[in-house]
Amino acid sequence: MPDQRPDQGRAESAVPDQPAFGRQLRALRQQRGLSQAELVGTALSTAYLSRLESGQRPPTAKVIKLLAERLGVPADAFAVAPPQGLGEVVAKAASAPRPDDAVPALRQALAEANAADAGSRWHALWLLAEIHTRRLERTEALAVLHRLVALGDDIGDPELRVRARNRLALCHRSLGEIPAAYAVAQQALALADEHPVPADDAARTLLTLISVEAELGRLPDARAHADDLRALTADRTGTLPVEALWTAATVRIRQGDDAAALELLHQALHRLDSHDDLVLWLRLRLAAASLCLQMTPRQVEEAAARLDEVRPAVALVGTPLHNQEFLLLSAQLAYQQGRDEAAEAASAGLEPTEHLLTFRDRVRLHLLRNQLLLRRGESATALANLRDLARQAHEAANIDLAAEIWRTIAEAPHQPAS
Repeated sequence: MPDQRPDQGRAESAVPDQPAFGRQLRALRQQRGLSQAELVGTALSTAYLSRLESGQRPPTAKVIKLLAERLGVPADAFAVAPPQGLGEVVAKAASAPRPDDAVPALRQALAEANAADAGSRWHALWLLAEIHTRRLERTEALAVLHRLVALGDDIGDPELRVRARNRLALCHRSLGEIPAAYAVAQQALALADEHPVPADDAARTLLTLISVEAELGRLPDARAHADDLRALTADRTGTLPVEALWTAATVRIRQGDDAAALELLHQALHRLDSHDDLVLWLRLRLAAASLCLQMTPRQVEEAAARLDEVRPAVALVGTPLHNQEFLLLSAQLAYQQGRDEAAEAASAGLEPTEHLLTFRDRVRLHLLRNQLLLRRGESATALANLRDLARQAHEAANIDLAAEIWRTIAEAPHQPAS
C-alpha cells in the first residue's frame, strides 16, 4: 500500500505537534496491545503509521479522527502535556495509588533522562524493580536491578550500592541462581563493613547473605552471621529483630537443632503483633508452618495451627504469591497427615500458576508430587523424577534442597530388580 497522507489542507491549530503526538499514539496503541498492522487495518499503511509514531510525519485532522476511532478514544486524547522531568515522573509514580500504571511513563522518562540526573534515575529504577518484583516478573526485575547496581556504583554512594545489591541478590535467589546471589550478597556485606551505612542496611545485608548461605549448605557461616544479626538487632524496635529470630531459627533447623529452632521461632511469633505489620505477621506464620514441617519429628499439629491462624489474613491481604505459598503448605500438611487426596487436590490447584512460586518452592512442590506417586506404588516413575529434581537442585547449587531430595530417594521403597 502506498504511503498515505490524507487531508493535506488540515487546520494546523487543531493538530498536536510532533514528536509528542507520535509518542502519545504509540503509548495508546501499546496500552491496548495492538500491533501497528492491527491498528491501521487497511485504512493506512504501516509505514505511514511508523513515521507518525517516530515523529517524522505530522498528522492530519482526518488521520487523528480515524486513529481515535480505532483506538476507542476521543480525538483530544492525543493532546500531550508538556514533557515532564524525570523527577516529576518519579514523584508521581512513588505517590500514585496504583504505581503499576506508571511503568510506561517511568520507562520513557528514563530513556529521555539527562545523564546528570543520576539520583532521579536511581529512584526510577528502584521503583521499576519494586513493581516487577511485586508482579512476580522476576526476569524483568533482574534486568532492572543490574542497571540499578551499575548506576549505584557510578554514583558511588555506599548506601545505594548496598541496597541495590541486596535486592539483586534476593532476585537471583528467587530465580534459583544461588551462586550469583551469594557473590552479590558478599559484595553487599563487604561494602557494609567498609563504609558507615545505617544499621538497618547492615542488618538487611546479613539477612540476605544468611538465606543464601543456608541454601548453599554453608551452615557454619550462616550460623555465625545469624548470631551477628541477632546481636546487631537485639536492642532495636520494629520488625528487624523478628526477622533476625526467624532467620536464626531457619539456620538451626538446617543444622538439625530443632529444639533451639522451635524456641527461636516462638520468640519471633510472640514478638510481632498483627497490628504492627500484618503482611510480615502473615509471612512469619507461613514460614513457621514450613519450618515445622521440616523438623524431625515433624511438628504437624503446630503447622496446622499456624495455617489455621493465618488463613483469614491470606484472604484479606495476601498477594497471589502468599496464596500460592499457603496452598503449597496446605498440600504438604495434608500429605504429612496422610490425607493424600487432599494433598493431590491442593497440588493440582497449584499447577496453573506454580510459576509464581520461587525456584525453591517449585522444587518442593515437585518433590511432594513424587512423594505422592511413591505412596501410590509408582516407584519407578517417582524415583526417576526425583533423581532429575535432585540434579536440578544441585546444578542450582541449592545443596540443602538437593540433600532433602536425596534423603527422600534413600528412604523410598524401591521396586525389586526384574
